[in-house]
Amino acid sequence: MTLAAVLLAGGESRRMGRDKATLLLDGIPLWQRQLALLRHLSPSALLVSARTPPPWLPADARFVADAAPAPLAGLAAALKAMPATHLLALAIDLPAMTAAHLSTLWSAAAPGCGVLPWLADRPEPLPAIYPAEALPIASRLLAGEDLSLRAFTQALLAAGQLKKHIIHSPDADLYANCNSPADWRRHAIHSASIHD
Repeated sequence: MTLAAVLLAGGESRRMGRDKATLLLDGIPLWQRQLALLRHLSPSALLVSARTPPPWLPADARFVADAAPAPLAGLAAALKAMPATHLLALAIDLPAMTAAHLSTLWSAAAPGCGVLPWLADRPEPLPAIYPAEALPIASRLLAGEDLSLRAFTQALLAAGQLKKHIIHSPDADLYANCNSPADWRRHAIHSASIHD
């Protein structure tokens, strides 16, 4: 099995009021931090999905264009472009995620089957590992009206192309996303208390 990785950075950041990718965490832009996590897994290809090429796109990453303003569009574009059997998809707005946890997800993958983190009673589709075989389902959903990742992951689970990976505390905290200035302040306070 081989792994490609994509950073999904195509959101419009309306609630945040500015591009989440450029938020600073310990003096480092969030995009730079997230790409460093993905590089830690030595993917065969490093992709960045967005509506237009971001000005911060590094030389070792390939841009793939979203066909629509939805994470599913970014996933479909990355699945189509990747030269690997599996795709690790990471959202830009998960500042607590770690490379060690991503490695754990990758170690749980199997041929033709990806890994869907499961917290309590709900799936967490980002980050997750998706098999190349997921592309036809992604393409079919993109042609319809339901572009949700929930519909996508449910279809993949039904097809046996994803398996649940139960996430226990305290790892569940790694999945906290930051969509608003209030979310970001809470994360900064939490991070500061951990490092004190």
